[in-house]
Amino acid sequence: MSSATTPAAAPLDTRDRDSERLLAGIGLVILAVACFAVLDTATKVAVTAVPVMMGIWFRYAFQAVATTVVLLPRQGTALLRTAHPVYQVLRGALLLSSSLFAFLSLQHMPVAEFTAIVLVTPLAITFMAATVLKERVSPLRWSLVSGGFVGTLIILRPGGEAFSWAMLFPLGLVASNAWFQVLTSKLAQTENPLTLHLYTGWVGTLIASLALPAFWQALPSWHWWALLCLMGAMGTVGHFMLILAYQRAPASTVTPYLYAQIGFAMLGGWLVFGHMPDLASLLGIGLIALCGAAGAWLTVRERRVPIEPAES
Repeated sequence: MSSATTPAAAPLDTRDRDSERLLAGIGLVILAVACFAVLDTATKVAVTAVPVMMGIWFRYAFQAVATTVVLLPRQGTALLRTAHPVYQVLRGALLLSSSLFAFLSLQHMPVAEFTAIVLVTPLAITFMAATVLKERVSPLRWSLVSGGFVGTLIILRPGGEAFSWAMLFPLGLVASNAWFQVLTSKLAQTENPLTLHLYTGWVGTLIASLALPAFWQALPSWHWWALLCLMGAMGTVGHFMLILAYQRAPASTVTPYLYAQIGFAMLGGWLVFGHMPDLASLLGIGLIALCGAAGAWLTVRERRVPIEPAES
């Protein structure tokens, strides 16, 4: 009797293991975006006393050193091999520019509204595919792009009393991050994701180091150094968790869960700054989350590569 039941048990065990991997992937993505929300909240605090370029340099230097210390002994020199060094540099520069826009944005915007706007990146990729790459875009995708754009306008409210031109910084982040995602999708076909992570950190660090002497200043207390360490740790751990998540579950499964970052950002903004979005902003955030999650899911289904969240 036991020999008859053994073959039937094997497929069930396989399905259980697959389900566990999917759940683990989803859980890791949720933890990753929680880290990014903490990073953005800490960044908004840091920019009140730390020069923007100094904060960016520390954030990338922490990631570069931590990644090297953890991965290089395990991966060896294979970690450094890349078939596209120029693209690696360009990718790192694009993410650095995204971080610059993020720091500038968080000087002027609440964390939740900022997060919602930058998460329209998958919709911006659709717009780029149609206008720059000349790809065919379905009516459904155009409706999602339009919905995300309307949600962004609801949050920004051009012409309103709360609007300032500094609130356009997140749109610069969306543009640079969209190009970053397109380049990532190209490199992901041939490059080790850990190699991408390593080069991103070092390229950002080296470029920021060129401008650092002009912006370096002594910080008023050790608390600000601790805050910078928290930012570096959250960015590094968040990216590692994303890599682990995409190794365990398909991108099309876990990508919609990236939008949980908006909820964590709202929580961080409320706990640290006592800010909650008003009704109109909540409507815009909801519209962006709905259209963005659907657009991101369609993007990874078609391109078969993950989308990385925009973070500082």
